[in-house]
Amino acid sequence: MTLEPSTPFKSALIIVNPKSGQGESGIEEFTQYLRDAQVRVEVRETTPESTPEDNVKGLEAFDALIGAGGDGTVSSLAYAARTSQKAYLPYPAGTANLIAQNLDLPTDPRELADLFLSGQTRTLDLAELEVNGEVHGFAMLAGIGLDAAMIRDSEHTKDRLGVAAYVASALKQLHPKQTHFKLTLDGKDVEVDGMGVMIANFGMANYRVPITGDVSPVDGKLTVIVLKGNSIVSLLPTLLGSLRAKLNLGNDDLGNSLETFEATEVSVQASQALPAQYDGETLEGDVEVLKARVLPGAVRYFTPAALKDLET
Repeated sequence: MTLEPSTPFKSALIIVNPKSGQGESGIEEFTQYLRDAQVRVEVRETTPESTPEDNVKGLEAFDALIGAGGDGTVSSLAYAARTSQKAYLPYPAGTANLIAQNLDLPTDPRELADLFLSGQTRTLDLAELEVNGEVHGFAMLAGIGLDAAMIRDSEHTKDRLGVAAYVASALKQLHPKQTHFKLTLDGKDVEVDGMGVMIANFGMANYRVPITGDVSPVDGKLTVIVLKGNSIVSLLPTLLGSLRAKLNLGNDDLGNSLETFEATEVSVQASQALPAQYDGETLEGDVEVLKARVLPGAVRYFTPAALKDLET
């Protein structure tokens, strides 16, 4: 007699990006754990020709979706499957895996399988970005200027250096371009100067260090973060303050290097063309205008975290 799995999710479609990460992600081991628990599993690999929509075809025949790859892979699959309301596990198989870190997911394949089998999920917001008539989904963060330049410049060393590639890239951005930005926030215009603008749905960087406070993936809003100052060094007080807050050492003066706003719909117009990115995927060519909007409650993620642990 075949035993029924104890999980409420008896089947899963697993999409794997074979080019993500630097080595073994443990996805085969994870898959075997699910099969041992009598979960029906189908594994597909992405190809250069396949779109996220192609990859999730037939999802209605499964109880859950699992996307194994870097942040760009897992967020694109979340967006492609957003209307299905299927439970979704972003399996950390990339370099930084910031979405998985924000969800406080374990990294061990057995612990990830146990989380799937536990059925612990939480419905969170998603977002979409429009640039030059093209629309992209993002789960964590989109940006124009400094952060996008750092991501772009790390691409050729990421496979070799891993997370250290982002540090090496940051050192090349000591004096980034100063740009004038016109922000349109739910129809209201604001003009600011800075090194870049980030639009956040999740608010934690590597090691779950908060980028800034008051970012929530459940409030139906996006947090717009202006990177002020004239050098990357000017961001250090904010970083150190965030680290102190993370370690419960008190919330010292964070400096004046960030200015934040909230909105459900955002338009950013830059005075010069700049690199742009969404969840670590850099756009081709520099851009002057991008738009974003929140998609409230669009994704049901597997996560062991309490709501307070998902917010900054």
